[in-house]
Amino acid sequence: MAMKMLDAGGLPTLRDGLRAPDESNPKGYYEFEPVKRLDKNGHTAWLVDARGKAVKIISFLLTFLPETFDYQVVFMERNLDEVLASQNKMLVARGERPDTANDQKMRQVYEQHLEKVDRFLQHRRCFTKLTVRYRDAIENPAAEARRINKFLGRRLNVERMAAVADRDLYRNRTE
Repeated sequence: MAMKMLDAGGLPTLRDGLRAPDESNPKGYYEFEPVKRLDKNGHTAWLVDARGKAVKIISFLLTFLPETFDYQVVFMERNLDEVLASQNKMLVARGERPDTANDQKMRQVYEQHLEKVDRFLQHRRCFTKLTVRYRDAIENPAAEARRINKFLGRRLNVERMAAVADRDLYRNRTE
């Protein structure tokens, strides 16, 4: 949703369109294949073309970005129980059986991972970070759009950003 908000607000996005919308994400994906290989071969030449654009990078891969550039990270934070529920639904949709007995262990792994990434971002001068809670973006999209716009230098269309939030797609809420 963060990428869709940035796109609607007028920030160019770097994506390849290879992954089609599906049941899990009916409004489409903002993926860029070279990002998925950050941890594999260190090929980061694409970062030159990414300057001034929004790029979706999962938290695990942030730690592989070179310190050659400055990065403004809009970190979308989601309740981990909701993340696990979403992942389990995706597995079922693919015909796989989720291991729900292992959810508590996975939650702990995610928590430790997020703490590690947060420490990493705090200790690298090339990163500035704004945390946006998914629930807040759904429940008060105008306020979150204003926060994101301020963080990114006040050049985005806040109204169009806020219009992206779709409560109907918040299907795995825990409360």
